[in-house]
Amino acid sequence: MMRRLRSAFVIARRDFSATVLSKTFLFFLLGPLFPLLLGGAFGSIGARVASQTQTPVVAVISSPADFARMSAARDRVATALGDPNVAKLVYYAPERDAAAQQRRLLASTDPPIRALLIGGLAAPHLVGAVDAGGPTSGQMDLILSTAREHHPSEELISVTKVEKSNGSLVRDRQMTAQIGQVGLFFLTLMLSTMLLSQLIEEKSNKIIEVIAAAVPIDSLFVGKLFAMLAASVVGVVVWISAGALLIQLVKTGGVQTLPPPAVGWPGFLALAILYFGMNYLLLGAVFLTIGAQASTVREVQTMSMPVTFGQVLIFGFAATAIGSANAPEAIAAAIFPLSSPMVMLARAAEDPAWWPHLAALVWQALWVAVILKVGARMFRKTVLKSGPRTRRWFRRSEKPSAA
Repeated sequence: MMRRLRSAFVIARRDFSATVLSKTFLFFLLGPLFPLLLGGAFGSIGARVASQTQTPVVAVISSPADFARMSAARDRVATALGDPNVAKLVYYAPERDAAAQQRRLLASTDPPIRALLIGGLAAPHLVGAVDAGGPTSGQMDLILSTAREHHPSEELISVTKVEKSNGSLVRDRQMTAQIGQVGLFFLTLMLSTMLLSQLIEEKSNKIIEVIAAAVPIDSLFVGKLFAMLAASVVGVVVWISAGALLIQLVKTGGVQTLPPPAVGWPGFLALAILYFGMNYLLLGAVFLTIGAQASTVREVQTMSMPVTFGQVLIFGFAATAIGSANAPEAIAAAIFPLSSPMVMLARAAEDPAWWPHLAALVWQALWVAVILKVGARMFRKTVLKSGPRTRRWFRRSEKPSAA
C-alpha cells in the first residue's frame, strides 16, 4: 500500500512540475483573460446598441412649461423603473405647419423618433408606430398622470432604509449560487480535458509504457489525476485572486459589493475549492478512463462528446436546486454524486448551515474512491493493450488445418 502511495506521489510530482513549471502554463493562466475581455467588450457594445434601439424616443410638441413638468415626471418614473426601461422625451417647439412638422419628425433618424406627443397636458394625443395599451403608450400615460400633479418631483412616501431584508438577501444569494454553479461547471469541464491531451501524447510517444514498467498502473492513474488537480487548483486560485483584486480596484467597497453568500465569503471560497476538487476528481477520472480507451485524438473527441453532453444534463439537473434547497429534486441532486458538488456549492450561497457540507464532502469522497478504483481497473486493462485477442485466436485455429 505504501509503495503504491509513494509511486503515485512520484508520478504526481513529475506531472505537476512538468505542467506548472513550463512556459505554456503562463499562457494557460492567461487563457481565460481573452474570452472575458472579448465578452466584456462585445457585451458593452451589445448593451449600448440595445439601449439605443429598444428604448423608445418620443418627441413632445408642447409649450416649455408642459414639457418641463413632463420631463420631471419622466425622471421620477425612470428612478423607479430604471432609466433604460422608460421612454426618452425630446422637446420640439410647435410650428405653423403642424402636419409637415409631424411628417419630418417621424422620418427622423437622429434621434430615431418612434412617436409624437401633441396637445400638451390639456389634450394629449400620441401619434406614431405604437399600439394603444402597449408599452410606449402605457409609459406615456404614467408620465402624464404624474406630470398633472402639482409637484411631480415630491416624494409621497417616507422611506426608512435597513441594512438587510429577507427578500433582498434571498434574491442576491440566488444570484451568487447561480454564478458559483456556472463557474464550477465550466472550470471543471475546461480543466479536466487537459488529462486527455496529456495521456494521448504519452501513449503516442510510448512514454507511458516505460512509466508503467516502473510503477503500478493504479499509482500511475491516481498520480496523473491528482497532479492535474493540483495544477488546476493553482490556476483557480490565481484566477480568483486576480478577479477579487480587479473588483477591489474597479468597484467601491471591493468584493463586499457582490451579493454575499450565506456562509460568508471566506467559507464560500473555501467550499468552492473543495467542491471543485471533488467535481474534478469525479469528472477527471471519467475523462482519464476515456483517454485510456482511445489511441488517437479523433477517438478521444468521439468518445468524450457523449460525456460532455451528459455533464450538461447533470448541470441542468443541479440548477433546479437554486431557490429551493430543501425540495425533493434538490435533495436528489445533492445525493447524486456527479451533481452533488454543484448543488452543495449553490446551497452554501443560500443556507448558512455547515453540517450538510460536511456530510456531502464525506459522501463525495466515498464516491471519488469508488470511481477511482473502477477507473484505475479499466485503465490497467487498456493502457498497455498491444492488440485485439481475435487475431491470436485465428492464429491458433490455423495450425491444425496446416498439419
